[in-house]
Amino acid sequence: MSPNQILLDHGSGGEASQRFVQEFVLKYLSNPFLEKMDDSAELVIEGKRWAFTTDSYVVDPIFFPGGDIGSLSVNGTVNDLSMQGAQPLFLTLAFILEEGLPMDQLSAVLESIARAADLARVKIVAGDTKVVPRGHADKIFINTAGLGMIHRDVHVGVENAQVGDCILITGSIGDHGLTILTQREGLRLETPLRSDSAPLNKLVENLSSLGPQLHVLRDPTRGGVATALNEIAQRSHAGIQLYERALPLNPGVVAASEILGIDPLYSANEGTALVITAPEAAESALSSLHRLPEGCSACLIGEVIDQFPSKVLLQTRVGGTRILPMLTGQQLPRIC
Repeated sequence: MSPNQILLDHGSGGEASQRFVQEFVLKYLSNPFLEKMDDSAELVIEGKRWAFTTDSYVVDPIFFPGGDIGSLSVNGTVNDLSMQGAQPLFLTLAFILEEGLPMDQLSAVLESIARAADLARVKIVAGDTKVVPRGHADKIFINTAGLGMIHRDVHVGVENAQVGDCILITGSIGDHGLTILTQREGLRLETPLRSDSAPLNKLVENLSSLGPQLHVLRDPTRGGVATALNEIAQRSHAGIQLYERALPLNPGVVAASEILGIDPLYSANEGTALVITAPEAAESALSSLHRLPEGCSACLIGEVIDQFPSKVLLQTRVGGTRILPMLTGQQLPRIC
């Protein structure tokens, strides 16, 4: 394919996506908000700090164990706002529907959206619907926008990681991406996989009491944990070290990864957050996370180091060290 055409890699969330935005999109639309390349923009209006975001969802299949495109669109938007330290308040939804989509499937998606919005305590306040001819879309695409108010004492950003900080994760790694892929491939495992799709705003609300000791929040969606940590390392100009023995992996994820030859560290999550805190706040953060069902398995998986700036290292079970690079290509297309 010509280098002058859009590739699947450009939507990977990894290195190709970053280059596409930096070298192409920002050439036309550059401004201080977009140049930060965060999932949400921070807006200051009459002295109050707001987070504002938009996202699109094109997952295939549209129904999967643990969720569907409807709940995913709500949870994903809520989480983009939450990772800015905000309490999500309002969402919009726009549908692009393929002619011929069964009404019962659309009803199921709408019911799921309503349940997810109630669980996340957000209001859907506007929307739009377009229908395209058969074959011009794949069943249903959803676009969202979200608005939330940033907690007063919280100032988080991927550039804020500091040497000595502790890296926590709120749940198991790679569940969503590998669930989607095994569904597509028709794989049946002894330990069934389920997407971790869930809202993270309650976790962030509990963590907000840490104030300035809470440095970074990031949800490892496209590109997974390894890619998200590379973004943090590069923006913070610090090294990051993970401990393989500490990584929480469900048995089904391990099995699917071995069968498919996919590293779960590059597989997407949709209900798990990376949390980086000052070292003295790590125990308090874990205690806050463990009070909620969605954070009950939160654990410490690594630290920010002064060696290997802008790199992510994995200390293996056998005592070696492996560099985890940024995802360079499209590992799993259409997972969110």
